[in-house]
Amino acid sequence: MGLIENELSIVTVKDLFELSLAIPEYQRPYSWNIASTNTLFMDTYGAYQQRISEYRLGSVILHKKDNNYYIVDGQQRITTLSILLYVLGDEEKGLLNEQYSSLSAHAIMSNFEVLTKRVAELQETERIRYKSYLKESCTIVKIVTDEEQEAFQFFDSQNSRGKELDPHDLLKSYHLREMNNEEENVKTKIINSWENKNQRKLEELFKNYLFPLTQWYKRKNGLGYSSEKISTFKGIKINNVYNYAVYQKASNLFVEQMNNNGSVEILATKTLNQFQLTQPLIAGKRFFTYTLHYADLLEKVQKKINDYHHDDEIPRRGPGDYYIKQLYESILLFFADRFGMDSINNSVMKQLYTWSYSLRMTMTLVYQETVNKYASGKHERINEGLDLFARLSEMHDPEELNLIIFEKMDDTKASNNISKYPKVWKSLQEANRW
Repeated sequence: MGLIENELSIVTVKDLFELSLAIPEYQRPYSWNIASTNTLFMDTYGAYQQRISEYRLGSVILHKKDNNYYIVDGQQRITTLSILLYVLGDEEKGLLNEQYSSLSAHAIMSNFEVLTKRVAELQETERIRYKSYLKESCTIVKIVTDEEQEAFQFFDSQNSRGKELDPHDLLKSYHLREMNNEEENVKTKIINSWENKNQRKLEELFKNYLFPLTQWYKRKNGLGYSSEKISTFKGIKINNVYNYAVYQKASNLFVEQMNNNGSVEILATKTLNQFQLTQPLIAGKRFFTYTLHYADLLEKVQKKINDYHHDDEIPRRGPGDYYIKQLYESILLFFADRFGMDSINNSVMKQLYTWSYSLRMTMTLVYQETVNKYASGKHERINEGLDLFARLSEMHDPEELNLIIFEKMDDTKASNNISKYPKVWKSLQEANRW
């Protein structure tokens, strides 16, 4: 079991497309832009013009099951080749016969139009020769396994030696491997939910919110999130039998069962909150649910801010304003995670706005490191020693927030910014009756 030796080979595009290729349900939508598509055309057509005997197009990783070859890595490139060959007159549509989402269909049509335009520039005899070159002289390294987990391991290995994958893509691959025992329909449903999310926003969710938050409440550095620091989100493996792990797994199982059964009246709540940023997550299916949960919670927090504040109270003039806005969103997200969105009343909004934007009014320039120091209570200019995330993580009641006294800011401390941010200054004065 594992790697199929006689199917580890270099094959032509023609040979590859003679396989029964399929796109697994968990794959992300087809998303190659027209620039990438045009580059593929230019590279292969240039190789044809230069009469290069063999032009290598990289590798694909396939999972063979019931005579079908499911594409684990290489879907974007293979789909684009399918479009190009179809435009060149190939009767076989290849992967284009697959059922695509609306997002994929839009990208396919855009790239179809681009390639149709490029191919129309060629004489008919040139098109025939180029198509023949594409199918017979362009080659791909074909890696086939008969185990899905093995395919994902090859996927990780291949990408670690080439262009680095985004951290959230590496996490996706890792947690898919932890879902081996899940039923296929469960796996398909949860991965589709993941892939239907804006991938750029998922990347920002981890980098700008979840990673800093999981560090700040422990008084650690929240900067520098990368593929080297994804261990924070690998969670507890299913086969971990140590006491702390069994306790956490049992807790997660209890929450799932109670929510599914609708039997939570004894706990005086309609549904049980499934996650806490101060608690470890469980590897596999729970990771995807965790991610989608916090993506939705962040959207609710951002909507709350937009509904509560006038535009001038949340300035967006430059990077510094953007970092402060993220800090405000982060502290509200952390509060909502601990006590629930319903606990965010006017008093909470004023308190957390005051804490966040006092830094904006104090500093002429705000950098990411500025925010990082402030969040950990280490900024010497304002509220030094007040590590608010750590304090919140130790609270038992949201009303305890009102017991925290922030450093009073006078006209002198904020003098450089009062004229620049008059609405912010006014809001801070009204919130604290300075």
